Amino acid sequence: VQLVESGGGLVQAGGSLRLSCAASGITFRFAAMGWYRQAPGKQRELVARISSGGITNYADSVRGRFTISRDNTKNTMYLQMNSLKPDDTAVYYCTKIGSDYWGQGTQVTVSS
Repeated sequence: VQLVESGGGLVQAGGSLRLSCAASGITFRFAAMGWYRQAPGKQRELVARISSGGITNYADSVRGRFTISRDNTKNTMYLQMNSLKPDDTAVYYCTKIGSDYWGQGTQVTVSS
């Protein structure tokens, strides 16, 4: 199983980034998937999740600013992040919900 995140980087507050998570070794179209993040000194927290059928859930802190989506033809999940804030600075990880499968993470840094 491989989950490979990409798309992180440095952006100014108010800017946007789009993260991608390419999955292999799992039956992606049947998998509930999620994005987590971990800031320095803080616990890893759920940002957003998407069911196999496309039902989405968001953390209160990102609702209305972030959009999770998936393309089952490409075995890829996305996180569109708009109106970024310095508090969004963290390493972002993708995971197959309910599994021990995690990506290596991608750093997102939002400058004020």
